Amino acid sequence: MKVLAAMSGGVDSAVAAARAHEAGHDVVGVHMALSKNRAETRSGSRGCCTVEDAADARRAAERIGIPFYVWDLSDDFHDLVVSDFLAEYAAGRTPNPCVRCNEHIKFATLMERARALGFDAVCTGHYADVRADGPDGAPSLHRARNLPKDQSYVLAVMGPEAVSRAVFPLGVFEDKEAVRAEARARRLGVSTKPDSYDICFIADGDTRGFLERSLGEAPGEMVDADGTVLGTHRGTFGFTVGQRKGLGLDRPAADGAPRYVLDVKPETRQVVVGAAELLSTTLLEASAPIPFEPLAPGREVSAQIRAHGEALPGIIEQADDVLRVRLSSPVRGVAPGQTLVLYDGDRVIASATLERRAA
Repeated sequence: MKVLAAMSGGVDSAVAAARAHEAGHDVVGVHMALSKNRAETRSGSRGCCTVEDAADARRAAERIGIPFYVWDLSDDFHDLVVSDFLAEYAAGRTPNPCVRCNEHIKFATLMERARALGFDAVCTGHYADVRADGPDGAPSLHRARNLPKDQSYVLAVMGPEAVSRAVFPLGVFEDKEAVRAEARARRLGVSTKPDSYDICFIADGDTRGFLERSLGEAPGEMVDADGTVLGTHRGTFGFTVGQRKGLGLDRPAADGAPRYVLDVKPETRQVVVGAAELLSTTLLEASAPIPFEPLAPGREVSAQIRAHGEALPGIIEQADDVLRVRLSSPVRGVAPGQTLVLYDGDRVIASATLERRAA
């Protein structure tokens, strides 16, 4: 195949590109420049798509022996990921920018350009696996063998059509050290480069500060479930359902138990807090479902609501424009805006966007 390899400048994407090349594909490497700040640099594990990363990606491509290009996707990234991130928090929701980036940049914008240029597939360094075991032998998305690094959750929004055009060579690795060992064996200079973490466009890790600088202060009330005012805040965007720390309350609960964010109401500028038991629910409701195969009420599934959260057993109750799943045991901290991914074993069967916690 003619394969476009997305190269971030890290060890994962470098090894993935090398493996695709070694498998006999006609591989071209591309680095996506996503930051509007061309002078942005890395700080250890913080930051992404910087000038250093582009240079590391170029050197890796030279070592592998493949052509290499840098594509400026900063406008698309800002409009489709950063602006969405801000709008979702302003609306009292909790987005996952990595999910949005995979959906809109790596497996929409990038794949669209790749197809226009005649590429058959896009290769990335994500930890996931594609197998031909879907309905009628169609390609399907599976968890990686390295479960702690598995990224099938954040890839589930790409949908089945994009899965059929994706190559994930790292899905077969048992652990990250094996990837680094292969990078050393291939004499790729990024073999010891630290992984990036946190939100790539918030290099200092201060998400609340970024939101406040971007959205401005919008003071409001902190209230309990009965509406009693407990304190004030500087903006509802600084809180997410399930949050315990950083509430800024100087009065403890009457029973001394910790308080958690139960709801965020930007329309009234209120943040509702209360006891942990008020966070729990057994019913998940999500909109805009992306099915990988036909779904039907009564089907047993495993449901995951966080990127590195536990997948919980449940049963589909509704599967049309709204996806409803009844869990066998309560889950806490369901935040609107997060992604719901359903699995059958280790195979992704659907994704959707969680709405407010159902009663």
